[in-house]
Amino acid sequence: MTTHQAYFGDIHNHCAIGYGHGTIDDSFQNARMQLDFACVTCHAWWPDLPDNEERLAAVAAYHRNGFAVTAGAWQQVQEVVAANNVPDRFVTFLGHEWHNCAVGDHNVYYRDGVGEILRAATLDEMRATLRRLQADGVAVMLLPHHIGYRQGYRGINWAAYSAEFSPVVEIMSMHGCAESAEAPRPYLHTMGPRNWESTYQYGLAQGHIVGVKGSTDHHSAHPGSYGHGRLGLWAEGLTRAAIWEAIQARRTYALTGDNIRLQFALNEQPMGSVLAATPERAVTVDVRGGGALDYVELLHNNRVIERLSRHQLLASLDDPYADSLQIHFEVGWAERNEDIDWDVTLTVTGGELQAVEPRFRGHEVVAPSAEEAASYAFSQWQQQGDKVHFRTRTWGNPTTTTPSTQGVNLTISGDHNTVIQATVNGQAVTVPLARLLDGPLSGYLGGFLTPCYY
Repeated sequence: MTTHQAYFGDIHNHCAIGYGHGTIDDSFQNARMQLDFACVTCHAWWPDLPDNEERLAAVAAYHRNGFAVTAGAWQQVQEVVAANNVPDRFVTFLGHEWHNCAVGDHNVYYRDGVGEILRAATLDEMRATLRRLQADGVAVMLLPHHIGYRQGYRGINWAAYSAEFSPVVEIMSMHGCAESAEAPRPYLHTMGPRNWESTYQYGLAQGHIVGVKGSTDHHSAHPGSYGHGRLGLWAEGLTRAAIWEAIQARRTYALTGDNIRLQFALNEQPMGSVLAATPERAVTVDVRGGGALDYVELLHNNRVIERLSRHQLLASLDDPYADSLQIHFEVGWAERNEDIDWDVTLTVTGGELQAVEPRFRGHEVVAPSAEEAASYAFSQWQQQGDKVHFRTRTWGNPTTTTPSTQGVNLTISGDHNTVIQATVNGQAVTVPLARLLDGPLSGYLGGFLTPCYY
């Protein structure tokens, strides 16, 4: 397959610079906690802002104020981006958002962390500006996002698309999934539903060579907020140059939340490659999830030609302990809008805690004009040998279909003697690993309607 390493990031998210919530320092604190790379994309410009109707006057004023905030803080943004970039540990990029009704929203990215706000009036003008910057040695990209909205309503215009500065498009975020019109996670934002001619599969059907990415588009200073979207990619290392090259080469894929490691090759060429036509095609797939995989599908010309389902994988499993096990632990529930602070320690005995994947969320914000919360950086975790300790906060699930739970995923090597010892807000519980192979176990901190763990 590939000698590259898998890395996970979020390069489209927001804080109070522009319009949103939380500081940019909160953003990078949260990002460093559970990602390898990040970019906070401040809202910056909207050349065709619809301000010709009285009903949209407040919306237009709100956005213009946000753009002014970004302009005033742009030097600070560049300084914070530079301060948080630590090669081989955590990588940052500089970026800003450019709205457009006619051709869809895009984000401008600067590889090296320095650049200006681009206020182009049209997509053609934007590309001309990027060409001039590129000629001066500035590495730039222009990546479309929430492409699934109808053209003219901030969705993509595939007729205007070019791969010149846009090797990938964002198909997964808090807006939903735009892979196809029937993909899970429909668009539920106030901006409207998905439209077939704006989906990724429609773009492929037009002959475009384009990769994909996921990112949260989260508006509460929480890049990588679990469940909203992430970007997985294969790079030579954890540096700006290596991550940038991976995106340019389309060795990327879109995730909803779990850090799934997906490798794909056709005739031994990795994802993103362009091959000459050949009648013989050998497909190789290696996928490792942070939990039980439901299925893996192989598509050709937007149609499923092969599907491997979970029951087929389980049928070939003789020894459940033969490979590492994935155990997800989460906390939350209780009454809506009830803030609960959590202090949790998990210890593996009779086995080995091989890895910990944090799965923390930020405050759920769809309309960024929602009320301000007291804090936007409230989770932290640390692993010491076979023990992990984390602190976080939950506030009750906002709806019966929208979680605000927080958690971690444990990769454990063990056998029927392995146990997990948990201390949850002072409450101790011991669970055999064998019990969890049968199914999940829930617990309560008190009586009915009290906070829970799972």
